[in-house]
Formats: sequence, structure tokens, C-alpha cells
Amino acid sequence: MPAYQRRVVDDELDELMPTLPAIALEGAKGVGKTATAEGRCRTVFQLDEPAQRAIAEADMALLLTQESPLLLDEWQRVPSVWDAVRRAVDRDQAPGRFLLTGSAGPATPPTHSGAGRIVTLRMRPMSLAERGVGIPTVSLQRLLRGERPDIAGKTDVTLADYVREIVHSGFPGIRPRTGRALRLQLDGYLRRIIDTDFPEQGYMVRRPEILRRWLAAYAAATSTTASLETIRDAATGGQGDKPSQTTTQPYREILERLWIVDPLPAWLPSRNRLNRLAQSPKHHLADPALAVRMLGLDAEALLAGEEPKRTIPRDGALLGRLFESLVTLGIRVFAQAAEAHVSHLRLQGGRKEVDLIVERGDQRVIAIEVKLSGTVDDGDVQHLLWLREQIGDDLLDSIVIHTGPQAYRRRDGIAVVPAALLGA
Repeated sequence: MPAYQRRVVDDELDELMPTLPAIALEGAKGVGKTATAEGRCRTVFQLDEPAQRAIAEADMALLLTQESPLLLDEWQRVPSVWDAVRRAVDRDQAPGRFLLTGSAGPATPPTHSGAGRIVTLRMRPMSLAERGVGIPTVSLQRLLRGERPDIAGKTDVTLADYVREIVHSGFPGIRPRTGRALRLQLDGYLRRIIDTDFPEQGYMVRRPEILRRWLAAYAAATSTTASLETIRDAATGGQGDKPSQTTTQPYREILERLWIVDPLPAWLPSRNRLNRLAQSPKHHLADPALAVRMLGLDAEALLAGEEPKRTIPRDGALLGRLFESLVTLGIRVFAQAAEAHVSHLRLQGGRKEVDLIVERGDQRVIAIEVKLSGTVDDGDVQHLLWLREQIGDDLLDSIVIHTGPQAYRRRDGIAVVPAALLGA
């Protein structure tokens, strides 16, 4: 077995487990929740195993008295576990008692949210830094503190390397594969969603081909704000009538519950006067590799500029949008560790856009543009400069993340950072 690769969420658990009685790690299947949690627990119950699930269902009280920390893996298979842990925490708030992991929201939600008893952390696929792609020299946490640190560092990571990372995914068990083995692993992951995960959520997919076409259309909309109507139109693919809204709405809801669809919300500042803000989310799958596989592409096709058959109106090539999705994945991982939120900014009609807005608790922000380019010119920063004029001191810093070799600050103060050099 390969050695465990430390994750950003490990730092969060190091901080929180000595002070909190119960923590839930949530995220899509295969992101590494179980491996991260098992190394921290003395007792492990894997509730996706029928024998251990039967024990939990037969005697919950006995289960919860096992030696702690106690890992309840795939807790959503026995939804009553959530309420039982909540009650156990009410009786005893000693820290570090329970870790729960879940790869889906339960089909039957618990009777209580767990607020105040169970703290939830999201775990996403691996960022570039967690994969060991480059050695970060720029910290998002330092930028969020408003320190405006010096920006420096150099990397030999190339565009071809970034494309490889897009294709190979941030799923620890999948990304080491190559060639046909990689394709089969990703195909199996996607097939399980349709054949197994949907039924487990209480929804039988009567026509799997419609769900596959819708997923492919959603993949083609990666990093865009395309309307759901546009995605439904693209799902037709010239094969008859488009699926109805009543058909596709459950798709989206269940895929969000499975953390496969991971939309990025629009930024809605509460105190800054920006007129005519659009409110549509940007579309992302849990990992851009899923989008690539759904569209039947590979690294060679992306580098050659090939486009999928199911096209979605967007600015620029698909590869640029997939690179943005890869960067967004990492920013979300780093921002969570810094207790910050990630969104995007777009004025109605798309007159002004900023790819990523990272907002800390006092509503001050970092603005980030993502460019599939080895160089950055004045045209690439114009929206960042516009936002600086609009919100003044509420803007902590501005960054362009790109595919070039060098990190530096421009004369206008905007940081230019290769994706491989950005870390938590």
C-alpha cells in the first residue's frame, strides 16, 4: 500500500479534534475520507459492510461505547447514527470522541441537524499542492491576513503537466493509473453513480442514457454560468426531444447530495454597492477529470484544442475552463482551512467578471483571475483593477493564477502566481 499522503484537512483535524467531541468529514466517494479518518481513530465501524451495519442497527448504544476516537464510516447507511451521536455528545462533551465520514447525504435525513454538537468539514479531491505538483511559495492564508507578502518562486511545471493533472484527477486511488486502467477507473466511478448511488438515494434511473447525456452536457458547461435550460438543450445531442425539467431537476439535486456536482455560488456582497450583479452559480463537477471523461476526451485531445460534441456557449477553449476548475478545486481546499468562502463575481450580461472571490469573515476579499497562459498582460488584469476601484480597502489582494514559470508582483500591485506555487 502506498504511504498516506497528508491532506490540508489534516491540519484542520489537528486543530479541532482536541477541542470538539464530534466531527463529520463529508465529500464525494474516493476523495480519501476513510484513509484520513482511520489514522486518527482507535475503533472503526465501516457501515457499508453488512455485518458491521447489522451491529449498529441492532445495538446503537453498544456501538457508541466503543473505545474512542470512534470512526463511523459511511454513516449515511444508518441515518440513526447521526441522532445517536448527537445525543451521546449531549451527555458527554469530551473532545475527540467521534469521527463520522459520509459520501452522500442520507436519503432520509436525521431528525436533528446536529448543530452545536457535530461540526462538519468538507473534503474535496486533492489540490495540486497535496498531489506534490510543485512546492508552494505563496500562501492563501497569508494573503487573507492582508499582509501583502512578497510574491516569489519559480516552477518547472508546464502546461502539459497541468493537463495531465486535469485528466488524472485528485482521487488518491485513481490518479496513479495511466492509459486504459485510468479510463476504466473513471468509467467505473461514473457508472457507479448511475447504477448504484442513485438507487441508494431512492431514485431509480429509468433511462440511464438521458442521465449520461445530461452529465456530459453539465461537464461541457464547466466553469460557466450556463442556464440549466441551456444544459438541457445540450443534453439532447440530436437524439430526440430534450429531457424535461421534471426529469433533470432530481438529477441535479441528487448529484449535489452525492457531492459530484459542486457549483460555485455567485458573490453577493452585503455592504459594497456593485450594480446589476448576476446570481447564477458557476458549474463544476467534483473533479475536472470527471468532466473530461464524460466528454470522451484525453490529454492529447485537450492539448490539440478539440471540443466536445455537446457544446455550451462560453468564452475561450474548453481547456481553459477545465484549468479554471482545477484551480477552483485547490482554492476551495485552501480557503476552507482559512475559514474563508469562495464564490465568483459576474455582472449581468458578463460585462465584468472575476473568476474567484475568496471572502473572509469580515467580508474583505481576495480577487482571483485564472488564465491558461504562460504570461500575463494588462488585458488580463483589467477586471481586477476595476474591482479595486469599486470596493477599495475591502480588497485585500488581487491575483492572476497562470501556467507560467514565475511568481511575482506587477507594478500595479497585482500578484502573478503559477498554479503549482499556490498553497494553503
